[in-house]
Amino acid sequence: MRRSKAIVMTVAALSLFGLTCQKSGVNSNNPPAGAQANSAAQQQPSAPQTQLKVGDRAPDFELTDTEGQKVRLSDFRGKKNVVLAFYVLAFTGG
Repeated sequence: MRRSKAIVMTVAALSLFGLTCQKSGVNSNNPPAGAQANSAAQQQPSAPQTQLKVGDRAPDFELTDTEGQKVRLSDFRGKKNVVLAFYVLAFTGG
């Protein structure tokens, strides 16, 4: 129990650290934060409003893995744990 809690806390801390680094504007080619926020608001549709609670089943989605195979979240149903890590702009050069 302690080990799984430690793993979850480590993943959460690393995710928070990554988001903080990304938001700090490490890339000097980025426009000012205000200009970026305005253009992002105009380009992206609003996120669907979901009212998920702890214990609710996550919405199913499909992504392509590193080998080009389609993988759905539902493929892992019944497994013990699933950890999702989204690395925004990772491996894109920008």
